[in-house]
Order: sequence, then structure tokens, then C-alpha cells
Amino acid sequence: MKLIRPGATIGILGGGQLGRMLILAGRKMGYRFVVLDPTDDSPSGQVADSQITASFSDVNAAKQLASLSDVVTYEFENVDAEVAAQLESNAFVPQGSGLLKITQHRVREKTTLESMDIQVAPFRIITTEQDLRTAVAALGVPCVMKTATGGYDGKGQWVIRDEQQIPSAFAQAQQTGLELIVEQFISFDKELSVVVARNLQGEVKAFPVGENIHVENILHQTLVPARISQEQAEKAEKMALQVAEALKVVGLIAVEMFLTKDGDIFVNELAPRPHNSGHYTMEACITSQFEQHIRAVCGLPLGDTSVLTPVVMVNILGEHLDSVMSKIDELPSTAKLHLYGKAESRKKRKMGHVNFLSSSVEQAIEQIQQMGIW
Repeated sequence: MKLIRPGATIGILGGGQLGRMLILAGRKMGYRFVVLDPTDDSPSGQVADSQITASFSDVNAAKQLASLSDVVTYEFENVDAEVAAQLESNAFVPQGSGLLKITQHRVREKTTLESMDIQVAPFRIITTEQDLRTAVAALGVPCVMKTATGGYDGKGQWVIRDEQQIPSAFAQAQQTGLELIVEQFISFDKELSVVVARNLQGEVKAFPVGENIHVENILHQTLVPARISQEQAEKAEKMALQVAEALKVVGLIAVEMFLTKDGDIFVNELAPRPHNSGHYTMEACITSQFEQHIRAVCGLPLGDTSVLTPVVMVNILGEHLDSVMSKIDELPSTAKLHLYGKAESRKKRKMGHVNFLSSSVEQAIEQIQQMGIW
């Protein structure tokens, strides 16, 4: 099995914050990095050895990335299929394009999960307003209409709470020009996620379950340990490991889930890369998700995923950044600040995060509240 040793060059498709944190973790291990991203001086480009500034759909740029890299990985899943194929034919891309094809498309993702006997929210594919009416009648309200591709942080989603909303919601969704699906709304007690790593040799390890709190469809906080029972944590971890094994993942996959009051767990989404809800691992675990991803795609043994301390990760969005900077001297001594180097701060844009390490999740939440920022 191929082993990519330190000193080799890792190519990253995507120049955002996930790539940036991969590079910072990999540099400590002795790897070099080249990034492909259309934004000059991207967050990843700032810390990489070099950046190819070109569109993600630029096949020649992908070829150049392949020629400079011993192994290629990606930091986001909406990769152009032609570019992915180009990279696979010219470079070592252990994650492959097969998993991308599944996770880029909600219908493929959900049908794949159902084939593994993994519980997902009931759904319908729709193409007309009448399809939507039929789906709403079958699934009940509230329900959620989504674009089958391209959605993240709540984009491409419409919650339908009564039949009167159907015409306007469908008209808005139809403007995207994308395939649409409707999902039954799962009345959940908690949102959970498990980040799992699988390396080239098939070794698999899961990070502890994170409890996620979203505000306006954007992740706000991840709490570890999650405030759930041991039995529920084991069930969530088992499901995530089952997904990673069945899909023969190489690298990381984040499995997002809903936990109901009855203890049922539904898988909501998959992300085949480092994940926002795994940022807590940077200081709170023996091995961070970013080091683990490097280990996995390079064929190294996976690191220990044990938690060292309770932690709450809180996102810094554009509207929080000025307050964070003005109160930086008020951060607790155990809080770890990470800023992403983005040139423009905009409302709802992820600009960084803070890991609040504490003796308990409750104390960490109290520290966050005392900051008066979020």
C-alpha cells in the first residue's frame, strides 16, 4: 500500500479555512503544500508553499496541481466532475471521485444510506408544483424542500409550514434551476455529528460525538462531550463507522445526525472532508481532525482520538469579528482562538472559531455567555 512520507508535497483542491488548518497541521509533520483556488491570497494560500490561482473548473490548472503533488486531497465536496476525473488520471487521489459523486447529490446520498439500512428522513423527488403538493400531503408539515446539489449552511432550503407557502416556495426554488427534493421534518431533540477517519490500509477511528447547536442553519456551537446517554453515543458512533466502512472512505467523513426524544437516530448529511463540527479536536483531542486527515490520505497509522478535556467550539461569523477583536484580552486563558485570514468580513461568513476548554461543558458555555459576543 502506498505510503506518502513527510517531505512529500500534498496538493489541496480548495483554498478555504479547512485547507488552511490541514496545512498548519501537516507542516508540523514535515509535509509541503500546494493549493488550487480562484481567490488570490486565499486562507490556504497564505500558509502553503505555493498557490495556483485558477478556477476549480480549470482542467489545465488541475493538471498543474497534479504535476506538483505526490498526493492530492480536497477541502470541499462540490468539485467539478471533469476536474476530479482529470486529477484521478494524473495524480494519486486516495479519496477518489466516487464518494464525491454520492455526497454532492442529496438523492444519491440518501438512497445510498438507505441501501446500508441507515435511517434517513423520508423524502420525495419533485419537478412540478403539483409534485410538491403531493409530497407535502404525503410527508406532512412542516417539511423541508432542498436543492439536490450545492446547498450548505442553510442555502438552497425552504421550510414549508403550511400549504399556502407552496406556490412561493416552489417559485423561489425553481429559479435555482437545480433538481429538488422534499424531506419530512424530523422533530429532533439534538443534532449530533461524528467525524470518522479511515486510512489507505483500512484502519478506522471515530472522534467522540459532538452535540451541535445551529442558529439560522449555520453551526454556532459544538459541545463535547455531547449531553446524551452513553448508549446513544455508542449508537451514533457505530452508525458513523458503518458509513465509513461501507463507502470505503479514505480520509475523513463527517456524519451529521438527528437524535429524537425517543432515542431514534436519523442520518441527515455526509461531508467527505474535515468538518466545522470537528474543530474542537484541535486542542481537545490527542489528535486533531486535520492531522488525522493527513495521516489517512498519506497511509500513516491513525492517531489516538481520545478527548483530553471538555470543550465548546463556537464559530466567529462576520458579525462577531469586531467584538472578538475588541475583547481579545478578555478571553479565558484556556480559550484557543483561530482566525482564518479571510480578506473580507461579511455577515454570516465564517471568519474563525474559538475552542473554550474547561472542566465541564456547562462551565465553557458560561464563559462564552460572559463574553457577551454571541
